[in-house]
Amino acid sequence: MRKLENSELERKSIDDFKKSEKTPLILVLDDIRSLHNIGSVFRTADAFLIEKIILCGITATPPNKEIHKTALGATETVTWEHHENVLEVITNLKEENIITLAIEQVESSVFLQDFKVDKNQKYALIFGNEVYGVAQEAVALCDRCIEIPQLGTKHSLNISVSAGIVVWDLFKQFNN
Repeated sequence: MRKLENSELERKSIDDFKKSEKTPLILVLDDIRSLHNIGSVFRTADAFLIEKIILCGITATPPNKEIHKTALGATETVTWEHHENVLEVITNLKEENIITLAIEQVESSVFLQDFKVDKNQKYALIFGNEVYGVAQEAVALCDRCIEIPQLGTKHSLNISVSAGIVVWDLFKQFNN
């Protein structure tokens, strides 16, 4: 077994990325404080050809040196926009017939492994603040909630880890 060289990885150019068919997922980041978390989510979005990221509230926006440290250029490939109010964003997404999914621990949530995508549907995944999670008002507006099962003593995951887990699972479903 031999580790591949960068030149062997067949990476897309920025232009090729922009022209590629996207995974029908929109990531909504609401009130994310950590610039490194934001950058990590951009990198995940690039890896899985996510349609776009919507940054809300206090979530910082590119260009930003600290976001760039973890995004490693993904802010140049992934389409993004910023809106102040996540409730307006969720309402607008629903009006576009996009299914809104809060990633949160709530009553009647669906465990990630039990959620099945409709391959003809577009989804928006709502991720909340590192301490408070997705705001209750946003949870109430969403169509459904997905929960990542956690069996240990800690019942929370870093937002960038949560995004990676959920995006990977849904990406696999869209591509099977």
